[in-house]
Amino acid sequence: MSARTVTSLANTTVKAVRALHLRKERDETGLFVAEGLKNVTEGVDLGHAPRILMHGRDADHPLLTQAIAATLAAGGEVIEVTQDILAKVSRRDNPQAVVGVFAQTFRPLAEVDPKAAPCFVALHRVRDPGNLGTIVRTADAAGCGGVILVGECCDPYSVEAVRATMGSIFAVPLTRASEAEFADWRKSWPGSVVGTLLSATVDHRGADYRKPALVLMGNEQQGLPPEMAALCDVAVKIPMRGRADSLNLSVATGIMIYAATG
Repeated sequence: MSARTVTSLANTTVKAVRALHLRKERDETGLFVAEGLKNVTEGVDLGHAPRILMHGRDADHPLLTQAIAATLAAGGEVIEVTQDILAKVSRRDNPQAVVGVFAQTFRPLAEVDPKAAPCFVALHRVRDPGNLGTIVRTADAAGCGGVILVGECCDPYSVEAVRATMGSIFAVPLTRASEAEFADWRKSWPGSVVGTLLSATVDHRGADYRKPALVLMGNEQQGLPPEMAALCDVAVKIPMRGRADSLNLSVATGIMIYAATG
């Protein structure tokens, strides 16, 4: 069912897919790379047909057949490639046998509907793509309505972030907003806006979460700065019982998501 076979690393399409490891290229094209049949299948199942679908010569699975059909039906390009090309495209020694290129999707802040879910997540200047991808995956698992990226955040469509989502990149609506836009929009939020603060005295398990809850988390190094903390009407702490004085951002966010949705 493949449209053609490519064996050269100098091929134009191969070079274009490899270039999507660069944020500049992703920003300019509005495209991103999803590796592996599971990720590609998640995209197809949720109505996102690949613009380009690459697969190895030995890749053979009913789900791949469906992905190929969906790609061709949407006018996308399907190519069979060598193992060497897959390794170069993914920058891994043991690459996945299937790679898809998809269009990025961001939902405007004005279109976020608080009534759509009991919990939403907002992240201020998150820096680590692995953390961001894991948070998107957790938000999906908990049934959150979306993830809002506030200020200058790392790219949710980087290869590292997409890998960490395990396919949830297609299921969780993403929104981008400046600090000023978010602060203005937050004024109309009908439920609690919850943040973790070092100065908080309320345990995260005992807080009054009015649904829909908006969990607002700061970045890995500094947490929530004063101007963001001021937007929270519920401030909580996650108790540290051992020697460690803090948690990884994705772990802390996961704890807060489930506290707010419990």
